[in-house]
Amino acid sequence: MIQSPVCDLLNIRYPVFQGGMACISDAVLAAAVSNAGGLGVIAAGNELPEAVRAEIRKARTLTPGPFAVNIMLMSPYAAEIASVAAEEKVGAVITGAGNPEKYMRLWLEKGITVIPVIPSVTIARRMERLGATAVIAEGGESGGHVGDLTTMALLPQVCDALGIPVIAAGGIADGRGMAAAFLLGASGVQLGTRFLVATECCVHANYKAKVIKAKDTDTIATGKRLGHPVRSLKTPFSRNYFAKEYDPTVSNEELEALGSGALSLAAVAGDEQNGCFMAGQIAGLVTKEQSAKEIVEELCGQAEQLLKGASIWVK
Repeated sequence: MIQSPVCDLLNIRYPVFQGGMACISDAVLAAAVSNAGGLGVIAAGNELPEAVRAEIRKARTLTPGPFAVNIMLMSPYAAEIASVAAEEKVGAVITGAGNPEKYMRLWLEKGITVIPVIPSVTIARRMERLGATAVIAEGGESGGHVGDLTTMALLPQVCDALGIPVIAAGGIADGRGMAAAFLLGASGVQLGTRFLVATECCVHANYKAKVIKAKDTDTIATGKRLGHPVRSLKTPFSRNYFAKEYDPTVSNEELEALGSGALSLAAVAGDEQNGCFMAGQIAGLVTKEQSAKEIVEELCGQAEQLLKGASIWVK
């Protein structure tokens, strides 16, 4: 069985994190992943603080295992949700889309494991200095908010630079990706797109169907002009957004307004015309719906066999 420092750090059986996907990663999915031996994650997104508190408390009724809360620091409620996480003494906080520096002391004083998502070595080093327990090195292959560097380029550089565990994210959907991440120095992996099609995932059936039908070239990154690019499946919405992004007659304010609420239209309403179906480049490898338990065990089983057999390449 695959074991890593992350397992002892978080008291989990498998070094597998479920991605914190706004409008999607709720208490039910998080609990299912935690019950499967991984680290389930509740996504705060742009939810109201008390709604996040309710999901935390619901998750505790569904799993005895540890789980995390993902806080999107671009949220207008980020400060309040940071306080909720501290008050509820969640097992871990994962941060994204911003700098968590001003909240880290609050969480660390409560004994909460802090794991920021980072896009570069410079930011990773800063998070380590501030007391982060681990970091998630996320490449631009990921769905949702993305950086410029690929996982293959980013991960080994971050692993070389830090003395704390590094979790790999972006472009990982099966045991091959997990094994590759470990060989590049990772202590664990985070998957988002694969868990979109988990049986326990609440996302609309249209969303799941689009992920399962996706091919290797079916994603697009939009929003670079605004400084926070997002990767999603190619749809009428994303193609229209991409075209307007390079139209000089369209203002940044108009672009921001165009994207407002688009994720919810996809995840909740399944609107195939106006919704933003966030997914990673790895979607082409996701071909069936499975339970969270099946996903975690299949992933780790494949990776274990591959890592055991890696010696065939060494003469």
